[in-house]
Amino acid sequence: MSVVVITGSAGLIGSEATEYYASLGYRVIGIDNDMRQDFFGPEGTTRWNRSRLEKNLGANYVHYDVDIRDHDALSEIFLKYKQDIALIIHTAAQPSHDWAAREPLTDFHINASGTLNLLEMMRLHCPEAVFIFTSTNKVYGDRPNELPYLELESRWELDSGHPCYDGIPETLSVDQCLHSLFGASKLAADVIVQEYGRYFQLKTVCFRGGVLSGSRQSGVQLHGFINYLLKCAMTNSPYTIFGYKGKQVRDIIHASDVIAAFHAFFQHPRRGGEVYNLGGGRDSNISILETIEWAQHITGKKLNYSYCDQPRTGDHIWYISDTSKFRKHYPNWSIQIPAPQMMELIYDENKDRWKV
Repeated sequence: MSVVVITGSAGLIGSEATEYYASLGYRVIGIDNDMRQDFFGPEGTTRWNRSRLEKNLGANYVHYDVDIRDHDALSEIFLKYKQDIALIIHTAAQPSHDWAAREPLTDFHINASGTLNLLEMMRLHCPEAVFIFTSTNKVYGDRPNELPYLELESRWELDSGHPCYDGIPETLSVDQCLHSLFGASKLAADVIVQEYGRYFQLKTVCFRGGVLSGSRQSGVQLHGFINYLLKCAMTNSPYTIFGYKGKQVRDIIHASDVIAAFHAFFQHPRRGGEVYNLGGGRDSNISILETIEWAQHITGKKLNYSYCDQPRTGDHIWYISDTSKFRKHYPNWSIQIPAPQMMELIYDENKDRWKV
């Protein structure tokens, strides 16, 4: 049986991928030690999702409670499955700007060294596999903040004639700008994924995501803003907007659309360290203020929010992904679930779990 290895398998993207490939008949090897709970406390745990996967998928899912920094433990897994491994989806990460500044060494070793460990496992044990890395738009640092934004009533925006109106391209420089320590560690991982593809001619790819969302995310204040904001509205919990008047814009992509992109690449992989920006683009984007309005409409409750004038370090004023390169290479892929519909799905699937 062909094997798919998924790190962060109990997280948002990892669990979506786990269910998808198990449904296709693959044996899924999940690697997840619930570090998210260490990062964000009890509300950040993914253990509930791991239990759900093990219950629903049975023998098609094998879980390893392993840290991706543990080279020896990874070696045991990869030695067991070797050439049966057809695909590696690497989603495990430390995902927060703010947390990275508290423990820079831990952040770097998880995001960069952990990724290097997995690439070595692939090179040594299953070099014909496909390696998909969930990177981030934060590799561009605050470079997008240099664009000439216009202030509208509920959002910052670019003039429709600007070259970046349809989104940030992969050609935007990653140099000489402020990244945050999280952005720097993810950039290091991103570059090493590219290098293994180019130097060793492996089938590796970096997907630089915008805001990845969906019903199975354990949203917290420091990560997963759509889920966290909806949860705050549903549970009457306070929410804080950090900077930019709440008009900062994000493109939002549902986990199922992310996996569809991953699978398109897996079916027709390209060697040599490809890079794609992946997000909702012009089809699915929203500002914080617009998200609050939608959340109040969906839940029927008024969000208790406050404003802090200081934005997060390295945060973007506006970010929309230019996905034209990926769509050119994989023309059958497109966004299926735009932001408002996504928020309704998150609400419907969590309203019994998120209670006051």
